[in-house]
Amino acid sequence: MSTKTKNTKTKSKKTKSKKVKNGQTVNIHYVGTFDDGTEFDSSRVREEAISFEVGSGELISGFDAALSGMKIGEVKKVKLEPKEAYGEINPAAFQTVPQTNFPNGFEFEVDGMVRGQDGEGQAVVARIDKVNDDTVVLDFNHPLAGKNLNFEIELLGVE
Repeated sequence: MSTKTKNTKTKSKKTKSKKVKNGQTVNIHYVGTFDDGTEFDSSRVREEAISFEVGSGELISGFDAALSGMKIGEVKKVKLEPKEAYGEINPAAFQTVPQTNFPNGFEFEVDGMVRGQDGEGQAVVARIDKVNDDTVVLDFNHPLAGKNLNFEIELLGVE
């Protein structure tokens, strides 16, 4: 019986010392905050860890890169600049559209989100940046573009 316990502990140590490499599937918890400490996302709040393949491009580049070399059980804090996350704000992503493009009685609210379709029928989401007399300026940038993002990442498992 003591041999089995010893072997189990040895296997556990080997698994814990395994470092993350591109192409591996990882299971993590994370908390994302802005520089002022405001939380914008958390797998812990949802009580659901996420799994994905490191280096596959599923996540923002800086987050993906932060996982490289981590070991199971390790917690890492990283700060990502916009270029490592959702990019800088792109001025070309702002578009002025007539208010008549919206349903009658639509209430325009600055910073409100609107959903619609582009000319090819693809779903789009935009933030109302400015409301003018007959037009509205929509911001099609990602909502986190131009922002520093901070993450606390805990590596739960590696496949």
